Amino acid sequence: MRIEDIIERIRKKLDEIDGAREEALQMTREIVRLSGDAVKALHRGEVDKARERLKVARSLVEELRNLLSPYPMLYYSGYVQSAHQEFVEANLLLAYLTEEELPSPWDLGVPEADYLLGLGDFIGELRRHFLHLLLRGEIDKAEEVYRFMEKLYGELMTLEYPKGVVNVRAKQDQARYVLERTLEDLTRAKLNKSLEEKLEAAMGDG
Repeated sequence: MRIEDIIERIRKKLDEIDGAREEALQMTREIVRLSGDAVKALHRGEVDKARERLKVARSLVEELRNLLSPYPMLYYSGYVQSAHQEFVEANLLLAYLTEEELPSPWDLGVPEADYLLGLGDFIGELRRHFLHLLLRGEIDKAEEVYRFMEKLYGELMTLEYPKGVVNVRAKQDQARYVLERTLEDLTRAKLNKSLEEKLEAAMGDG
């Protein structure tokens, strides 16, 4: 075969891959946007809006998987993984806040490694929910959230794999930091509440 013909065949294949990549980039941006909108809606208590956004995102996740099935090097790339993480995080938050069973990676149609990274980010979103509860003075509910974060962290820490398999170490470190800060906030809030109750009791006795 002439070198010109070889190069032409390679060019056609690479053009095909590049076209799929461009299309995938647009889809991943939309998945990230929709997932982010869903998280914001959930923190505002707008569950129906969140479900609507995630329904659209789910169809894009499926479409993305089908588009990139011939190109595994693209499907397991960083930008696709990031979109999956955002999608997983939003779905886990929705399930938790609505007291539904947490979806698995197979329910969501994403790779297991991407799910684990999204789970790590979910701990951070739970801290945000925890802080909202503290601001409302709902310390007991906030403590329940902290205990659940602790449980998730414990499960995450059972995973020990090299970065080439799943970069879970970074999420473990991040989750540890979030958990420590959350415990400090919870302890401070409980001490303040205890002090207030003692002051009120003392004033009542007086």
